[in-house]
Amino acid sequence: MDNNLNTTPTSERLQIGIFGKVNAGKSSVFNILTGQDAAVVSDQPGTTTDPVRKAMEILPLGPVMIYDTPGLSDDTSLGRMREEKTARTLHRTDAAIIVIDAAEPGENRGYEAIQQLIAEFRQRKIPFFIVLNKSDAIDQDAIRQAVMETAAKLSVSEDVILTFSCKDADDGQNITVGQVSSVEQGAKLLRSRVAALPIASHGQKPRLVADLLKPNDMVILVIPIDESAPKGRIILPQQQVIRDVLDAGCSVAATRPQELEKTLDALRQAPRMVITDSQVFDQVNSIIPRVIPLTSFSILMSRYKGDLEGQMRGARAISSLNDGARILISEGCTHHRQCGDIGTVKLPAWIREHTGRDFDYHFTSGGEFPEDVSEYELIIHCGGCTLPPQEMSWRLERARECKVPMTNYGIMIAYLHGILDRATELFPINV
Repeated sequence: MDNNLNTTPTSERLQIGIFGKVNAGKSSVFNILTGQDAAVVSDQPGTTTDPVRKAMEILPLGPVMIYDTPGLSDDTSLGRMREEKTARTLHRTDAAIIVIDAAEPGENRGYEAIQQLIAEFRQRKIPFFIVLNKSDAIDQDAIRQAVMETAAKLSVSEDVILTFSCKDADDGQNITVGQVSSVEQGAKLLRSRVAALPIASHGQKPRLVADLLKPNDMVILVIPIDESAPKGRIILPQQQVIRDVLDAGCSVAATRPQELEKTLDALRQAPRMVITDSQVFDQVNSIIPRVIPLTSFSILMSRYKGDLEGQMRGARAISSLNDGARILISEGCTHHRQCGDIGTVKLPAWIREHTGRDFDYHFTSGGEFPEDVSEYELIIHCGGCTLPPQEMSWRLERARECKVPMTNYGIMIAYLHGILDRATELFPINV
């Protein structure tokens, strides 16, 4: 059995969002598309209060993550919170489905909010199509009128509009899509429309490290196992690097820092490179001969889905900040912070040691990242291994628009320890 569905990380999947007004039937469309009752379906407006997601495979796209988002056009305070959560999903979206209730009178279909949504899609180059839902509730003339009105109001071609019905979809019966008369056929139609979208990020992806290797090269990975290491496993970027090295026809030797010298001695030839956890950069740098290239998992992630040159400039900005400057330290994932946490403990300590100054630190994690970062003078972000490329790009773009330098953990740590040039000499960059 192919385990690709379950083993592909969320960050490596194409992200498909379902958007629309409150009670337009987004959750029913979501359930049909995913083939599972993952989202609660109700006639009560605002049932979906948090994005619901489901991993699946849509050929020929491959692994995708489908999101059912909270509804738009709800003016209550709870509705505004829902819209904020919908906006967070938008930041990671590669392609979108807009759901509109065809049975509603035109003035109640939420065209104004959807116009704003489509403007965002076009600005971000996010492809989309429109599902004119609940078409079973109106006659054919009314359906035709709804299609023409929707196309005119939203300035879209009628080709991007799909008339659809999810009648009784919650019990798997009586779905009708034109001549379609089963849930399976409805799901097939939706998936085919998703698969036909011109998703820019679909196709050949950049490599983490394989493009820097030749077949039969040896790579040493230095992985500290301490109180901050997850129990019984290694973290995502380490897994991804191992797979990329093996896909390149190369070999991997993984070791803890304390066994690194013995590992080097045991090799019959020098490794092509050493990749280390950034937290032990200084220790590893003192052991590895200068002729052997050295970098970190976090720096590889910056090159893979970030802006390596810009983030190198961002790290150097720390030296010009005044005492009390506001610094945002942001992580893409959420985890229980240990006593030696890198973001909240080690980085501030290393920065204090390097600069001799005290800064005003602010911390975010997971989906939290400010829309307006202009109040900060520097942003230090994790490698972003759990974030989809679209969301990481959005965060980098927010910093650029606000003219705030941004770097990542590994690049900053290398700079603070005086080894940034060595840690990035593998890459053809000019900074």
